[in-house]
Amino acid sequence: MSKETFNPGEYVVYPTHGVGKVVSVTKDKIAGQDLELIAITFDKDRMTLRIPMINAKKTGLRALSSKDVMNEALETLKGKAKVKRTMWSRRAQEYEAKINSGDPVSIAEVVRDLYKPSEKTEQSYSERQIYEQALDRLASELAAVDKTNSSEAENKLYRILKMD
Repeated sequence: MSKETFNPGEYVVYPTHGVGKVVSVTKDKIAGQDLELIAITFDKDRMTLRIPMINAKKTGLRALSSKDVMNEALETLKGKAKVKRTMWSRRAQEYEAKINSGDPVSIAEVVRDLYKPSEKTEQSYSERQIYEQALDRLASELAAVDKTNSSEAENKLYRILKMD
């Protein structure tokens, strides 16, 4: 089992919160046990999360995606939307699971499937919420990989989506 290392200043992805920045890796004594803790800040949520290093892999904490993985996610956006003919509540659960997986390609599938050009049909409130959550998650990782900001990354995603 390869032990992934996380260093202060690096950007990482925590599946349920998106991209964060490692601020410190410290050794603390908690409940009588010595633990190595990773502190990650999520500026957008104004939150700091501390995760024991031994649980990092189990929680899904990972390094940023490679350019290749991000390009695969961007290619996914160019595909045709695949909307299953199941009840919205079931699809919403599947979309949430894909977003919380932290996998950029899965998140890109959600963005692609829920994207609606403004002149087309309306989105329900919950559809819009899930779409925006997926778009934000994908844009934040794209911004970190491309070393740009979230709005530039979001604009790049919109340009790809509008090419269909």
